[in-house]
Amino acid sequence: MDVVALDGQKLTIDGVVRVARGRAAPALADTARANMERSAAWVAAAAAGEIRGSDGRAVPVYGVNTGYGSLARVRIPEDQLAELSWNLVRSHAAGVGPRVPDEQTRAMMVLRANALAKGASGCRPALVDTLCRMLVRGVVPEVPSRGSCGSSGDLAPLAHLGLVVFEGPDDDGAWAWLDGERMTAKDAMARAGIPRLLPGPKEGLAITNGAQLTTGIAALAVADAEELSEIAEIAAALSFEALLGTTRALHPAVMALRPYPGAVACAEHLRRLLHGSALVDSDPDKVQDAYSLRCTPQVLGAVRDAITYARRQVEVEINAATDNPLVLVDEPDLNKAFSAGLFHGEPVGFACDHLRLALCELAAISERRTFRLTTPHLSGLPPFLADGDSVGVGAAQSSAAALVAASRQLAFPSTADTVPTCEDQEDHTAMSTTAARRTAEVLDLARSVVAIELLCAVHAVRLRGATLGRGTTRAMEILLPLVDRETPADAIASVTAALSDGSLRSAVRSAA
Repeated sequence: MDVVALDGQKLTIDGVVRVARGRAAPALADTARANMERSAAWVAAAAAGEIRGSDGRAVPVYGVNTGYGSLARVRIPEDQLAELSWNLVRSHAAGVGPRVPDEQTRAMMVLRANALAKGASGCRPALVDTLCRMLVRGVVPEVPSRGSCGSSGDLAPLAHLGLVVFEGPDDDGAWAWLDGERMTAKDAMARAGIPRLLPGPKEGLAITNGAQLTTGIAALAVADAEELSEIAEIAAALSFEALLGTTRALHPAVMALRPYPGAVACAEHLRRLLHGSALVDSDPDKVQDAYSLRCTPQVLGAVRDAITYARRQVEVEINAATDNPLVLVDEPDLNKAFSAGLFHGEPVGFACDHLRLALCELAAISERRTFRLTTPHLSGLPPFLADGDSVGVGAAQSSAAALVAASRQLAFPSTADTVPTCEDQEDHTAMSTTAARRTAEVLDLARSVVAIELLCAVHAVRLRGATLGRGTTRAMEILLPLVDRETPADAIASVTAALSDGSLRSAVRSAA
């Protein structure tokens, strides 16, 4: 298995996806190990009372020798510091709802490990090593999907991770999954041969500070949205042919007059897919198409640009330090712990909200083309796209309409909401985790809508019976064996599987 080195600097979205989906193994980089040891040594000295100010008192370090949140001014006696980290993890494990899917939990784990590897968290390398071993051996903590405001980090989800990583006096609430079986954290880690850690100074805080569940979901969504965007353009090209569309709207000189990068790239992709088609531009009396065809570059191009923005935000976040406080050992200050707000989920929350809206529009314009394909007076094709004795697939448009409606109901920007928490110490929250979770939901809905368009477009093009474009010919070769099933639902499932496993995208790429 490929190894993805974690140093807090060079992790990519592709690396996150490969680890999350079990195609690569993470490991702490040697340079990161040295940086972590330096910051951990300073935290240990501060916890031991060895860092003292001019008044002779131990320097207050948030979460090391003080309380948390609204209790930041409360000094913790030295004989209670050992309990502080564990109590934080246990008290914040307050998530509710169905558990987070395994790949999203694994993405959260590798991102938390990479943030700690940056060396600004004040924790031991053993913490990252443990997370990496869990990922390699398949221990997946049971993390409830709801309960994070995304603004002191994903506190509740990461605390549930901490319950598995750390060993405390009370393990009753710690659960994990291994080889598809639910068991106690103690049993899962023992079966995997991974020793659990006793939490050191600040390590309870270090495991919980950061929007890594938000960002893990977002990283997976960005990767999948890039793939779906390309497939949506393949579906649009097939619909162009089935509806005898005119390609003058895709002309390079036209696109140059309003050169949004996504729109230019989308139009160029459509031209390549349609090159050599005998169906497009075949109606001499047609001057222009309806918006769902003619404006495809403007809509799907804007989707491309939204994905680019989301990728840029996520790429910053996956290599960010998100702790509070940050331990900056090279700063000249006596107190090298800097309290800040790098854990706030707003940057990724905004990106998820924008990406979700883009995916809603990707689905919406796809459904409009499906409607035209299945409406005889708009398409000139048989009702329900029935061929001979077949029952047709036109009813699938109703499913697409329902899915688009469900997407729109999830489109409200989560980051526009905020509810103060922690006795008003955390008085502005991002709700970024909800933004990310809803984006993943809309992505799944949009994928099904595009699968329905592909299903209908294949039936429609087959009815036309003419030479297709270079790219759409290859798409038809992949899709034709999938569309003739007992029911439309079976066909939609088969097409969706081809979208999810990447086989359609890779085949068409090689042809166009």
